[in-house]
Amino acid sequence: MRVFDSGTDALLAARGGLVARRLVWIEARRIDTGATEAMGLWSGEDDLQITLDGEARTYLGAGGLLQAEPITAGSGLAVRVHRLSLSGAAAEVENLVKGYNTRFAPVSVHRALYDPDSRALVGTPHRVFQGMVNSIDFPTAAPGDAPSVTVEVVSETRVLTRTLPTKKSDDSHQMRAGDRFRRYGDISGAVAVYWGELRAEAPADPAPVKTPGDPTPGDNGTIIYPGR
Repeated sequence: MRVFDSGTDALLAARGGLVARRLVWIEARRIDTGATEAMGLWSGEDDLQITLDGEARTYLGAGGLLQAEPITAGSGLAVRVHRLSLSGAAAEVENLVKGYNTRFAPVSVHRALYDPDSRALVGTPHRVFQGMVNSIDFPTAAPGDAPSVTVEVVSETRVLTRTLPTKKSDDSHQMRAGDRFRRYGDISGAVAVYWGELRAEAPADPAPVKTPGDPTPGDNGTIIYPGR
């Protein structure tokens, strides 16, 4: 059960209704410079300046965020999938999908509660989702409807479904500033490694053939020569 602050609890008990707004925060890398930048969108009309998670943030309004699916909490390692519908006509949304690499970009969603009478923010917005961007789709709008962009976000357990590192090559790692971490990956498992023990020489193949007249060891360690 979610625990609210005293101000939110008082308003809920008094009139049983608050106005909820969604705040979406995405951190993605610019395509031209590679630098990581953040962008905030929310379902309000004007830009919102607020401090969340210890940093000052600006959430852009003016229709950037049209709607979001209901977000429910749950336990376990199942990957939770949610979809955010953004305005395709908003300049900030166009900049996001065209100027940034959003694949697996971190994303967090907060919910802000407002007093319906005074329009004042009640308490501190609480986080309802944290994960990453999985895909961005551009559905075809019906005639007369406004264009939209669908952003599919998934929970952090998505990283558990990534491919095994054995499928990554040395060539792909060299593209990251000359990283040679996997330079010996192609011979991994083929080289014998001995830890804390002596290395024994492999027996001769084929084994040496004993000929008549060769000495043999006796039971007490003496050498016995044939015919003696």
